[in-house]
Amino acid sequence: MPQPIKIGQIGTGHAHASGKIGSLKRSKDFEIVGVVEPDEQRRREMEKTAAYQDVRWLTEEQLLNVDGLKAVAIETEVKDLLDTGARAVAAGKHIHLDKPAGENLPQFKQLLDDATRQHLTVQMGYMYRYNPGFQFIFKAVRDGWLGDIFSLHTVMSKTMSLEARRSLLQYPGGTMFELGCHIIDAAVIVMGKPDRVVPFARHSARYDDGLLDNQLAVFEYPRATVTVLSALMEVDGFRRRQFVVSGDGGTADLRPLEPPKLKAAFSRPRGPYKKGYQDIPLENLPRYDADFTDLAQVIRGEKEFEFTPQHDLAVQESILLACGLPTDG
Repeated sequence: MPQPIKIGQIGTGHAHASGKIGSLKRSKDFEIVGVVEPDEQRRREMEKTAAYQDVRWLTEEQLLNVDGLKAVAIETEVKDLLDTGARAVAAGKHIHLDKPAGENLPQFKQLLDDATRQHLTVQMGYMYRYNPGFQFIFKAVRDGWLGDIFSLHTVMSKTMSLEARRSLLQYPGGTMFELGCHIIDAAVIVMGKPDRVVPFARHSARYDDGLLDNQLAVFEYPRATVTVLSALMEVDGFRRRQFVVSGDGGTADLRPLEPPKLKAAFSRPRGPYKKGYQDIPLENLPRYDADFTDLAQVIRGEKEFEFTPQHDLAVQESILLACGLPTDG
């Protein structure tokens, strides 16, 4: 078995930070050499959690100068992701950059350009890329099993407490920025960059905080439409999260997304599947594990990275447009 790849994590403030360090601990592909948390109070809090037991705490400068360090997971608060990621890339490291890629599209493009120039990988932390249900759909679309796609309907909602909502108030993109970004990445994988994005934003909860908590975006394509809906007060919203792709050759209905439950209808038999509707058996894999398995294979040169900078840039532009935010910085 090859030697583990040395990796570190900068930041613990992202909502997915603890999950990422857990996946890295389970991984046989990586060796965690250190974690950076510049906020002293937050670091003391994290030291008491199970996720960060037994990790080595370093400054950012110390981490980026660890001998043999190949990659860094960027898990800061969203507002600090791009600046932190740029420093890691400047130090010659591959990065796993959590989502979304900030609010400044030109800055993100510069980061991607800098990484490309140095032959470094930027892996975005959208959590459904490697989900078995989405993987089935991506392949079914590529193989033509669903025919010409005319509709993609998505929902990405949950219930969020007043305290949790406060953390989103600094981001004018609301729930589309926080949650919708995951599903927009998957939509662009299936459909490509949209011709136009039309956002609809509402504040609908009883809380008097002004947060955009009920948002819809319509993505327009020459022969198809995509809808992305995200709300923060849907009861048991995780159960109704969905990704439903319809073409003239079939429909794939993924609902819920985790654990993935997929039904598909085909106009004629496809591979091992019959004509008409049927349940598609899927594994329920731990979140993030497959992300880092893929990243390790890319770093070792065992495969080409599937998600190009052009895709990531198209996703980020689509996210900002879906939020009603500017794309010129």
